[in-house]
Amino acid sequence: MLTSSLMGGLRAARASVMVTRNLAATQKAVDPIQQLFLDKIREYKQKSAGGKLVDPSPNIEKELKTELEKLERQFGGGSGVDMTSFPAFKFEEPKLDPIDEQAAAPAKK
Repeated sequence: MLTSSLMGGLRAARASVMVTRNLAATQKAVDPIQQLFLDKIREYKQKSAGGKLVDPSPNIEKELKTELEKLERQFGGGSGVDMTSFPAFKFEEPKLDPIDEQAAAPAKK
């Protein structure tokens, strides 16, 4: 009896610790380093809107363009081809010759 009540108390204490941790994560950061980190994450999110590179140099943009052109040549892309979309497969029904039943029958002697 004592063991079961002790185990129930431990479970309740563990649940309250998890709730406290989750609530602490949603509140404002108290540590200045943690607040600086959160500010930088928010700034990065604003700058990277639309999936663009954040503060790219002309050299990095040129390298990205070169790599994308290599991929287009290698995988059949080109102007007007959307390489990010899933390919559309077209399966055509094969043309089969009709079976000639007379030719398949063994010749009688």
